[in-house]
Amino acid sequence: MPKSKRDKKISLTKTDRKGLSNKQQIIEDIRECRQKYDNIFLFSVQNMRNSKLKDIRTAWKNSRFFFGKNRVMQLGLDFVSDEGEDGAADPKLGKDLEKLREQMVGQCGLLFTSETKETVLDWFDSYSADEFARSGFRATKKVHLKEGPLEEFSHAIEPHLRSLGMPTKLDKGVVTLYKEFTVCEKGKVLSPEQARILKLLGKPMAKFKVIINCAYLKDGGFEEINKRDIEVTKKVKKPLVKKAKKDAEAMSDGEEDDDEEDGSDEDMSEDGEDDDEEMESD
Repeated sequence: MPKSKRDKKISLTKTDRKGLSNKQQIIEDIRECRQKYDNIFLFSVQNMRNSKLKDIRTAWKNSRFFFGKNRVMQLGLDFVSDEGEDGAADPKLGKDLEKLREQMVGQCGLLFTSETKETVLDWFDSYSADEFARSGFRATKKVHLKEGPLEEFSHAIEPHLRSLGMPTKLDKGVVTLYKEFTVCEKGKVLSPEQARILKLLGKPMAKFKVIINCAYLKDGGFEEINKRDIEVTKKVKKPLVKKAKKDAEAMSDGEEDDDEEDGSDEDMSEDGEDDDEEMESD
């Protein structure tokens, strides 16, 4: 049988990826925002959800959010291009921005706004949204199901509930628990199956929350607001551990062992970039 012309395989390697041009655009956007907005806030997110972050972007249309790779955002905050009135780089501005850059470790983002510090803190302190817990979270309460019908579920989902460990069966087309079942205990870590069951039952046990950690204010400079739990350290060059030398017995008496003190640039390496998922700014 001849091969159909419609039978074509599409390689996934041909899909477009965000490359250098996208990173350069983010850097330029951050530099433009530094000139446009008065204040910069560094924030972190608890129980990250993209849909909730989009809601915040909508509520803050007059501001700009960036949530991407730390190294890329740090380049946008580079103080070299900032100049004072006399044409020279402002040392205080550079020092304050350097403090802000040092705090950019782990999952974090930048908020550029002309709103006051009090307005930003009041809004984000009062904002939170209930979310379903994921595996690895600790249960905030005990969930126990009694024996009997579960009318909120369709008969088609019964095999899935059984695969998650629930003692269910179909009784005249109705999903039914044939014995009591405890979904989770308060304070214990949730398994993937428990997290899926809680989501099916509509019982959220987590909160989406944006925490403002520190800020660079136009009038006050750098200010730490909520200290981060993550340890902030500078990344420095470290020499690689060399392979073991040959035994001294194999070396000739006249051979010099200067190689042990060799410190060429080939033996130096830098730590890799952060693996934060890059997102385009809105």
